[in-house]
Amino acid sequence: MALHIDYYASLNSPWTYMGGARIEALAAKYNATMRIWPVDFGTIFAGSGGLPLPKRSPQRQAYRLQELARWKEALGLPYNIKPKHFPTSEALSACCVVGVRETISDAHAIRLAHRVLKALWEEELDPGDEKVLARLIGECGLDCQAILALGKEPRWAEMREANTKAALDRGVFGAPSYVIGEDIFWGQDRLEFVERRLAKG
Repeated sequence: MALHIDYYASLNSPWTYMGGARIEALAAKYNATMRIWPVDFGTIFAGSGGLPLPKRSPQRQAYRLQELARWKEALGLPYNIKPKHFPTSEALSACCVVGVRETISDAHAIRLAHRVLKALWEEELDPGDEKVLARLIGECGLDCQAILALGKEPRWAEMREANTKAALDRGVFGAPSYVIGEDIFWGQDRLEFVERRLAKG
């Protein structure tokens, strides 16, 4: 039986961005199904003892920049270590992803989430701007006006809130998290262990 990956993502996270193409490739390689959950990591941090970036110590913030530079070289990804529009509002983009997930498909939702992350980290675009988001939606082969209207429906914000609580109850505390059964793998630097788990079947 094929395994399933629950993919907890932040649409602001450089680490989610770094792992995006690789988790998709692993799911395809091992014929695993995957569902994305763009939960509210502000709430996750508040409930799990974490701190949002601006509240972290200067030492931790400085180390984060070093790690971003190291991973940029290691992965060969063309991202900006200090993107112009970081952090951006996820309010509408995340709800669009949830709406797409629930009404179209998991694959389309993942494609849109990864397009949002690429725009933020590679292209110096602001996915929190509705016009920019409309363009990104269209580039994913979706009807931009229909999906924007869908994302503004209150039910998706309510669902995202419920998904966030469920993620906390499940033990998720950071982004990205890849959950297979009872096994939680936090961070794109744990993808080697994700692959080992998938290989076990």
